[in-house]
Amino acid sequence: MSFEHLDSPKLKRFQRKVTLLSAAGTFLDGFDLTVIAVAMPLILSQWEITPGLQGLITSSAVIGSLIGALWLGNLTDKYGRKAMYVVDLVAFVVFAALTAFAQAPWQLILFRFLLGIGIGADYPISATLVSEFSSTKSRGKHSTSLGAMWFVGAVTAYLIGMLMLPLGASAWRYMLLVGAVFALIVFFFRVTLPESPRWLASRGREKEAEEIMLKITGQKVIIKPDAAPKQKAGALFTKSLFRRTFFVCGFWFCYAVAYYGISMYTPTILKPFTNGSQMMVYTGSLTVSVLGLLGAIVGLNLVERIGRRPLIITSFTGLSIALIILALNPHPTMAFLVILFSLAVLFANMGGGILNFVYPTELFPTSIRASASGLATGVSRIGSILGILVFPNLVAAWGNSKALWFFAVISMAGLIVSVLLAPETKGKNLEELNNELNVSPGTTLKGENHGEMA
Repeated sequence: MSFEHLDSPKLKRFQRKVTLLSAAGTFLDGFDLTVIAVAMPLILSQWEITPGLQGLITSSAVIGSLIGALWLGNLTDKYGRKAMYVVDLVAFVVFAALTAFAQAPWQLILFRFLLGIGIGADYPISATLVSEFSSTKSRGKHSTSLGAMWFVGAVTAYLIGMLMLPLGASAWRYMLLVGAVFALIVFFFRVTLPESPRWLASRGREKEAEEIMLKITGQKVIIKPDAAPKQKAGALFTKSLFRRTFFVCGFWFCYAVAYYGISMYTPTILKPFTNGSQMMVYTGSLTVSVLGLLGAIVGLNLVERIGRRPLIITSFTGLSIALIILALNPHPTMAFLVILFSLAVLFANMGGGILNFVYPTELFPTSIRASASGLATGVSRIGSILGILVFPNLVAAWGNSKALWFFAVISMAGLIVSVLLAPETKGKNLEELNNELNVSPGTTLKGENHGEMA
């Protein structure tokens, strides 16, 4: 392979464009998955909805994203990054618009589910494309910016909610429709990006890869045929890759359970402390989301300085401590909840919430990179669904503080997985990492002084 030219400083502008348009997709993910939590209090006041139905509406997009990640992640390895990169935006536009015009709960659930398929697909597609175009030194920062933009989308959902609130009973429809408008804008810009030359080379299409490299670098590059054996998705469960597969699925699952369980119900948890003020609910929830975004920004700026491994361990440590403190207080105040929830999501997003866009694309060969990312995304969606559906039932049975012990335990499990399995991949190009698949357990990755093989 001859992709060293992608490390040239001359490509920074192009790489920023790829990252920005990919991050626009994760922005939409964050917006569309969060806006339903913002809209839910208004939907509940307009329709008669049981707690079980509320859980289905809240989780339908997440369930759809499970299917989208597993199905379209695999297709991205088969048919190319660009094709799926553009197609999945169609789902964003069409189904986000349809949710705004839903006339019954079952329609809202169906359209949110179909929207979720596009959301799930965008994780492996965008993360893979960014990693394959980025330079070695900036790959971590570019990839983590995708995670950061998810939280920008979440914050924007609350801001849009506050702006739309004066529109009355139909305000929730306008909140959902904004997502379709955002997606339409992103769609027109995404069609201008080229296919990944790394993917083309992995499919034996070296000439096409050379043409794209010439177009983006201005230099003629000779790309030799990829001698590495082509692997299928089943290889993720072979001896040489299973530790990596278990690690990326394990830490992302634990993060998703804790984060979604908290974030999707933040407005509901805070509501009893606001004397019926919906604006106060939104203000408290927005504060939590802003601190979550701050955590992602902190992580983005640390990932290439201190490395991936220290960052993810610190993240789960801080999250676990915050959740334990929350669980130990059976009679919290509004201020206490906002502060501790804010600290919890700050630490969560500093590592787990952004490295989920890094590790799955760094630790697997090009031929199955999107499949690996799709699998990890799919497993994380199971965690998200678990967090969303289990939390209300735990609250009903145990109360808020005791229910939070469930998330504290899950977070500590994520910490254990990270301490035992998180490798350090900073400063290595994708081809180097692909060549380090057969390192025995307990040894370090080549060229690193710390970090265990995953």
